[in-house]
Amino acid sequence: MPLIDTHCHLDVAAFDDDRDKVLNRARQAGVSRIVVPGIAAAGWERLLTLCANEAGLHPALGLHPLFLDQHRADDLQALETAITRHAPVAVGEIGLDFYLPTMDRERQTTLFEAQLHIATESGLPVLLHVRKAHDETLKRLRECRPPRGGICHAFNGSLQQARQYIALGFKLGFGGMLTYDRSHKLRRLARELPLESIVLESDAPDMPPASHHGQRNSPEYLPEVLQALARLRAEDTGTIAAQTTANAANLLKLT
Repeated sequence: MPLIDTHCHLDVAAFDDDRDKVLNRARQAGVSRIVVPGIAAAGWERLLTLCANEAGLHPALGLHPLFLDQHRADDLQALETAITRHAPVAVGEIGLDFYLPTMDRERQTTLFEAQLHIATESGLPVLLHVRKAHDETLKRLRECRPPRGGICHAFNGSLQQARQYIALGFKLGFGGMLTYDRSHKLRRLARELPLESIVLESDAPDMPPASHHGQRNSPEYLPEVLQALARLRAEDTGTIAAQTTANAANLLKLT
């Protein structure tokens, strides 16, 4: 059963030396489609070109909350224009990151709300980056509810918060951290959540699985996340693969 990597930054410089080889190995491992999220307007053209030239790569466009210093005043207008022109599968990677006290929470929130409105107007799902800000994010989602929901990438919140995202039409992304024995809370969530609400992701080049700890992550390792999820849920890998693939394909309208 082919897999979908719902979050992979294949466009970044970490893959410049061997991107073709990485893609080939990922395809051989069964990863047939990869969603490539944008983080800043300056990188959208490169990302779009990559996705246009490689089968199975799908672009998302957004302004990441951790890169405020790279975002310009006219980037929101540029995002609207790029969505109309290039028809990405989602608006992302967007969200709120309150992990560091030095981050400008007010500016992050203003940017996030603006992009939620763009997603709503465009009829697109969103790819969320959320760290230490789930309650604040959920509040904004209830105020401006994207009609097609989206994916909460690298979900690490509580079961209660997970259920709130699901009620708003969101899937929850699980990646390499699921393969670590120490990820007790995350593993418990993976067992308890309905399979219909789970999608797989690598977040490459970040967040590698335990077998590649300290190394560059790669979409070719996504089957390790699948296997970990199957073991945790005591379910067949084929069942897990089929459902998570269908979840992602239906949400993002991937063909």
